[in-house]
Amino acid sequence: MTESKSADHTSQFGSLAKETYKAERDISASNPGPQNQALIALNPNSAVPPPTDHGVVEPFWYSFELTHRRIQDGGWTHQVTTRELPVSKDMAGVNMRLTKGSFRELHWHLADEWAIMLTGKARITVFTPDGSMFVDDVEAGDLWLFPAGAPHSIQALGDDGCEFLLVFNQGNFSEESTLLLSDWLKHTPPEILQQNFRLGADAISKLPKGEPLYIFPSEEPVKSLSEEVAEAARYSKTPQTSFTFKASSMKPTKESDAGSVKIIDSRNFPASEKIAAAIVTVKPGCIRELHWHPNGSEWQYWIKGKGRMTVFPGQEAARTMDFNSNDVGFVSNMAGHYIENTGDEDLVFLEMFVAPEFQEISLNQWMRALPEQALRAHTNLSSEEVQKIPTGQNPLLR
Repeated sequence: MTESKSADHTSQFGSLAKETYKAERDISASNPGPQNQALIALNPNSAVPPPTDHGVVEPFWYSFELTHRRIQDGGWTHQVTTRELPVSKDMAGVNMRLTKGSFRELHWHLADEWAIMLTGKARITVFTPDGSMFVDDVEAGDLWLFPAGAPHSIQALGDDGCEFLLVFNQGNFSEESTLLLSDWLKHTPPEILQQNFRLGADAISKLPKGEPLYIFPSEEPVKSLSEEVAEAARYSKTPQTSFTFKASSMKPTKESDAGSVKIIDSRNFPASEKIAAAIVTVKPGCIRELHWHPNGSEWQYWIKGKGRMTVFPGQEAARTMDFNSNDVGFVSNMAGHYIENTGDEDLVFLEMFVAPEFQEISLNQWMRALPEQALRAHTNLSSEEVQKIPTGQNPLLR
């Protein structure tokens, strides 16, 4: 909260908050010792928190900028898992870039993979247990879902390649522990490969034998998408489910002068049976209203802009942190929170849940749905004041 906003509302603070407010503005808050000025500049609400912050709240901020970036010919990747953000036990994220034509090697893993394209274009493939091969092209803003155990690939298209964010419903997921095609072939006796593929020794000798490919450069597809779909259909079933979702062209679920929300879950993206998402855009000076989620913890990825979030887990505890692009946030199940756009451009972030459907409870909507006498007894508000609280679903407010 800025100085002017704090000054306007000191009469609304409790006794402890008033004491904190005063202490933050006299010698009590001075710090003559060592300071990391770069971090302080990025986290002003941590260095000098709102007087309403109190108690102990588990760390809920991390940034991809702090993680090791694995770089090799064809692109790079880095990840935020429970190892970097211990409070996130059910979800992990991977940020990856591929240069023109490069592949993320054919592989599979234990967790479902939900993804959003951040830049560029890509061609994806996924093969399912019923013998179906799904092939599609995605561009910035589009999504895909690869079910656990389903082998898949990603190839960058176009001169600029692509970048994307992967979200997994497994907190301790690691990009270093996926099952890679080249790794498996290298560790299978050649005579077994010959018998399995009905190939001669000369052909088997061509298979990769060094480090697993993982990310590697290649040529862009010569064939069009429709041609590759037709080619895949010769030896596989026609998919009955789409594993991509064109969120880039989706009409917002909710939209106002304060921003927009796109909700994507199993109801409009059936392949995403276990992961729900919201793509939220908040206009400058506006907020994602006070709310909580009754069916899961919230894993966030901040795509654009900057803001601050206060998390209230109960028991008189609250903590405010600042966020910027490429940061990860986390809100434990049931914890109340809001998000404020503190910048001068649109704030865009993801809300991710290990759940089949997106659910939330709006504080405003709940309060207005209560019998007025009950609400007034709890808040000391007059009837006139109660009537000013917004009604209906307003996830974003100016």
